Amino acid sequence: MAIVTAVPRVVPMWVFSRRTFPPLVMIWLKYIPVAVIAAMLAPQLLLHEGRIDLSAANPYFWVSLPTFVVAWKTKNIFLTVAIGIGCLAIVRF
Repeated sequence: MAIVTAVPRVVPMWVFSRRTFPPLVMIWLKYIPVAVIAAMLAPQLLLHEGRIDLSAANPYFWVSLPTFVVAWKTKNIFLTVAIGIGCLAIVRF
């Protein structure tokens, strides 16, 4: 199982590590992690009971706002997670 999991991850890195990409491709590649995270988070934060909900009934959206600000300003993953958990605990309390 380790080989089956490792091969699709290691082979592309091994093949592409020897290539030089044009600057435009390198700029584009820098946005991929942000796009993947946004695609995973958006449905969880914006949808409530299958509909887009920005009301007070959707605490995840409102808790995400200060959490995103902390992440953007500090770039500290531990502080970001702590603020997110703390804000959600306060909202649920």
